[in-house]
Amino acid sequence: MARVILLLVIILISIFLFYQPFPFGEGFLIIMSCLTVLWLVSLFLKDASIIDIFWGSGFVITVWYYKISLSLTDTRSLLFCVLVSIWGLRLSLHLAFRNIGKGEDYRYQEWRQQHANNWWWVSFFRVFVLQGVLLWLISAIYAPAMQSSNDTLALTDYIGIVIWSIGFIFEAVGDWQLQQFRKNPANKGQVMQTGLWSLTRHPNYFGDAMQWWGYGMFSITTGNFIYLFSPLLMTFLLMQVSGVALLEKKLTETKPQYAHYIRRVPAFFPKIF
Repeated sequence: MARVILLLVIILISIFLFYQPFPFGEGFLIIMSCLTVLWLVSLFLKDASIIDIFWGSGFVITVWYYKISLSLTDTRSLLFCVLVSIWGLRLSLHLAFRNIGKGEDYRYQEWRQQHANNWWWVSFFRVFVLQGVLLWLISAIYAPAMQSSNDTLALTDYIGIVIWSIGFIFEAVGDWQLQQFRKNPANKGQVMQTGLWSLTRHPNYFGDAMQWWGYGMFSITTGNFIYLFSPLLMTFLLMQVSGVALLEKKLTETKPQYAHYIRRVPAFFPKIF
């Protein structure tokens, strides 16, 4: 059901964007050009999971393109681009250090086996085009959020920075804590339940969503409320499609102690008290 809803949302938002005054059409071409090249590299490497490493960097490329395309020279749009760049580059570097040399992700391996000799072209549409469209739709908030008549920050911008900062801490620290946990051989097969992972089962996904709601506050400043579909879509993906739902299914099947963890700690929003 979640995937059917997602498909309808993709179609409706895509139609909407092509009728907007912002350079979304050019942004789409740039994203798809990058991902087509990346797809060709994936065929050579026999590893479609390189798309995961590119994901964050793709948003960085897009936000700077929109800033340059709209000839924005103000401090506010520069700050916005810096926030997106910190988020996107950190995510790409984190996934690069974690994944390079480890082989293709299990999800893509399963699809590769299912489609056998057809995987070379199926991967283009199922992995690269699909994620390219999602990247384009989600990043649509960038241009309207940056295009403001005021160079100075508004109250909603400051609130957005605070929300973004909280999200960045949850995502970056959560990833670091999990990385340190996995380095200890004694923790093999165990479930991470300390630090931020004692507050939510997925602090990195929660933090990711929070940062996007931080961008949403910048869009509220410029009066472009309609583009809040961007953080809404990202949150939906993290909770129901590629994030929490997918990982929870795997962990429940492979780690018996995860059932006890589920009973104690909420899946997404942190347990404050």
